[in-house]
Amino acid sequence: MSDFIAVMAQIKPKLGCVSDNLSLIEQSIRQAVADKADLVIFPELALTGYFLKDLVPEAALSLDSPVMTTLKKLSLEIAVVVGFVEVTPDYQFYNSAAWFEDGQLKHLHRKVYLPTYGLFDEQRYLGRGDRFRAFDTKFGRVGLLICEDMWHLSAPYLLAMDGAVTLVCLSSSPGRGVEGEGLGSAVAWRNLTTAAARFLTCRVLYVNRVGYEDGVAFWGGSHAVDPSGTIVAEAPEFEESLTLVQLRDAGLRRERISSPLLRDESLCVTLRELSRIDRERSC
Repeated sequence: MSDFIAVMAQIKPKLGCVSDNLSLIEQSIRQAVADKADLVIFPELALTGYFLKDLVPEAALSLDSPVMTTLKKLSLEIAVVVGFVEVTPDYQFYNSAAWFEDGQLKHLHRKVYLPTYGLFDEQRYLGRGDRFRAFDTKFGRVGLLICEDMWHLSAPYLLAMDGAVTLVCLSSSPGRGVEGEGLGSAVAWRNLTTAAARFLTCRVLYVNRVGYEDGVAFWGGSHAVDPSGTIVAEAPEFEESLTLVQLRDAGLRRERISSPLLRDESLCVTLRELSRIDRERSC
């Protein structure tokens, strides 16, 4: 592992306009390269917009599409993480996140937990992913999550148990509710990411979008959390922003020495008890 600089690219994609969104992403990547960053992260469905509904098949991209080829080439200069609607050769559609590095697609994550309540209707239009896997990068071992995935405690836990030292969460979170003097959804997300970082002694990079779709406002507020649970960099709310954060191995090392929670975690106990619960529920 090594120290590195990440850019949280809090952008405002246009609904269904893949070409325009790719241009915006390319512009942001060029700026991140000029800022000497090593990694740039874009939000959930950054290439397509969020409330696609019946536009899903029109906006979907295959992994061998020209857009993916363009992103591979751009990743020769800087690692790139981006969200999009993926179409498979057998015409299944997924809310996916791709990690490009050194000119290659390094890892693909398909969103497992599709919200279908309130404002959200993802499961009507998209298929569910079926796995959480950490993977090796030049910045250490990483785990990808997409928005609702983060709200299921087992997801970041599994990635941490699989060796991830950095959790990257791509999000399209609308602004909702009021809590004290702050936005309710903003408070909830910060509570979630800081708790996950602290209990798993992992870095967390949360990248949310901004802009309006169908009268819904996305609040932004992208932020980076160190393994102690402290927010170390934060983007403004409701504004486009390229926010840089320097991530150092020294902080990860210090926290894992002082709080050896992962060392002491017993997978054997967890697996045994989950098996028992599953047997009892099945009965």
